[in-house]
Amino acid sequence: MEQTATAADPAAADPAGLPPAACGRVHRAWWVAAVTFVTIVGAAAFASLPGLLIEPLHAEFDWSRGTIGFAVSVNLALYGLTAPFAAALMDRFGIRRIVALALLVISGGSLATVWMTSAWQLVLFWGVLVGLGSGSMALAFAATVVNRWFTARRGLVTGVLTAAGASGQLVFLPLLSWLVEHHGWRPAAVTVALAALSVVPFVWLLLRDHPADVGLAPYGGVYAAKPAPVPGAARRAVAVLLRAARTGPFWLLAGTFAICGASTNGLVKTHFVPAAHDHGMPVTAAAGLLAVIGVFDVVGTVASGWFTDRFEVRRLLAVYYALRGVSLLFLPMLLAPSVHPPMVFFIVFYGLDWVATVPPTVALCREHYGDDSAIVFGWVLASHQVGAAVVAFLGGVARDAFGSYDVVWYASGALCALAALMAMVIRRPAQPAPAAA
Repeated sequence: MEQTATAADPAAADPAGLPPAACGRVHRAWWVAAVTFVTIVGAAAFASLPGLLIEPLHAEFDWSRGTIGFAVSVNLALYGLTAPFAAALMDRFGIRRIVALALLVISGGSLATVWMTSAWQLVLFWGVLVGLGSGSMALAFAATVVNRWFTARRGLVTGVLTAAGASGQLVFLPLLSWLVEHHGWRPAAVTVALAALSVVPFVWLLLRDHPADVGLAPYGGVYAAKPAPVPGAARRAVAVLLRAARTGPFWLLAGTFAICGASTNGLVKTHFVPAAHDHGMPVTAAAGLLAVIGVFDVVGTVASGWFTDRFEVRRLLAVYYALRGVSLLFLPMLLAPSVHPPMVFFIVFYGLDWVATVPPTVALCREHYGDDSAIVFGWVLASHQVGAAVVAFLGGVARDAFGSYDVVWYASGALCALAALMAMVIRRPAQPAPAAA
């Protein structure tokens, strides 16, 4: 059983200020990170489903792809817009309560879609409820955990937790695509609801809000008492936004991350499966390719976290966006009825870059905004999801209007080139921002 210390005796928790590894124990921070990873994996099940629903819902209800894409866009937008308020609510009420409630909302929203008969219900259940719940489980949650529990290895842990979403996609996407193809979309929606619900006990029993709750220092840091709850969560989230909006780096980070969302969640995660199906590829094969993206996303994101601890993060961002843009420009030429080597190369290449942008973006938020960095990142993430929402909707509209997705792939490739240029002009802060506790 791990030794703990009280707030009155911080030295006992972390002798000589050394990380617990020096004391021969596994620090509790790693267990908290593990629970966070599993939580994000469980919640990520819902994110695997929208791209698989477009064709079944179109066939069953005769809803246009633009209408279905609108529901997905509401989900994606709320995912982002909820994140900064969720980060502030975690400061007020604690991580454990907010995350457990979010998982229950996701589960309820996904389950309710089983009985829907009108498009507005898809918007309400999948767009609003699942969007709000998932927004509270967004990357701002991971950023909050990292800021509180880690002083050392922050880039690496951010990369690992970011990769959790890809791991959830890897675990659930093949299963969900099989369910949709053989049993219909409703069993898949129920599976998502149960996956989110099953994680709640782990969160409630194992997750802790702050190292001081168990008498420890953050990993690689020194003991600090748990801050008092911050009242006025909504006011604080808005106040942080207003302060950050007066700085140039915020708009550059928000702009690049909007393009990141447009070229990943909004485009590939939502429209890759129906686009491949347009070219004669079976849904299960296309979903399998997305799952492979998830495999290499884990590798790429963890590697990006390692790079973020060691290299200039602005240059990393520029490289990531430039490579992603090049890959998207080639995609329309690679879509075919069957999987072939050039398509596999694209999947591997694109997968390595899927969310490799997150660790350096979190690092830049921390560098510029210090203790407010988790909330600032929540707002930056909101721009990511707004970009994703716009492309999720416009992608469906473009498919209805032009009969293909080609124009959307080319436009996204050009936007990624713009993001690479924006990343290079983000300035360094005049003085290092104070580290988050």
